[in-house]
Amino acid sequence: MTPTLVRQHLSHTGEGSRTDLGARARDWSEIQERMLVPLYEAVYERLEVGPAARVLGLGCGSGLALLMAASRGAAVAGVEPSCPERLALARQRLLPETYGTRARAGTRLVEGAPGDAADAGTPPYTLVTAFEPIGCLAGSSEGLGELLASATPLAERGAPVALAGWGPPERCATSSVLRVATKLADPLRSTGSWRPALRDDLEEVAQRAGLRPDGSGRVACPFGYADLDSALRGLLSTGLFDAAIEATDRAQVDKEVTEALHPYQRRDGTVWMPNVFRYLIARVP
Repeated sequence: MTPTLVRQHLSHTGEGSRTDLGARARDWSEIQERMLVPLYEAVYERLEVGPAARVLGLGCGSGLALLMAASRGAAVAGVEPSCPERLALARQRLLPETYGTRARAGTRLVEGAPGDAADAGTPPYTLVTAFEPIGCLAGSSEGLGELLASATPLAERGAPVALAGWGPPERCATSSVLRVATKLADPLRSTGSWRPALRDDLEEVAQRAGLRPDGSGRVACPFGYADLDSALRGLLSTGLFDAAIEATDRAQVDKEVTEALHPYQRRDGTVWMPNVFRYLIARVP
């Protein structure tokens, strides 16, 4: 789920880039990010995250997962390499000294590599999270592999690494909407377009990163929206439709996604799509 493709598209077309990307980041923060709260909570519960934890979040987005860890007493740091607009929102949440109060000591939020979130005096992290779900974009695991390779040396030996991905398409109602992205995207595109999640996506990433799998789980994460407009804005904020927007145009994507959402609209106008997400706990060797 990265805004890179739309960022490139806007730079080519001249459409108000900073305004559009800023609005999309707010849509993610205000509408979409909360859909994954059950996933974050399940992982933190399983790993008993508390005041002794030192958490490094990879692809931390606008910081909700780190905020939840901090509310449990954990020291947190985050890396957001692809979306400075989301990172700015995370800083508002987690670095409140900007607004006259104090953040917990040691909180760091950086744009760049995991090493930028640590220095010689930083204790090893006890948990590394990669909560941005992989498995629905062709090529989505390559960037994660690079992040893991640079992050795991910062964690203590045996520390858990939590990876997240989409569940089986037949368990995810949103998959039928995401197929619009495949239909509209360039059929020759090898990366960036939607594909069904595969059973071993997470295990393959862990294996390539030299991590040892140590259990997994599935979590119900229904996507619920106040109306069709909120659903459209939330889903487009994920980045899963970026290739479709680049291959066609925003108006066409808006139209077809809205049509695909109609079966999930209830009588009161709300939109409800049951989904299952999967997580894998792996260990740093």
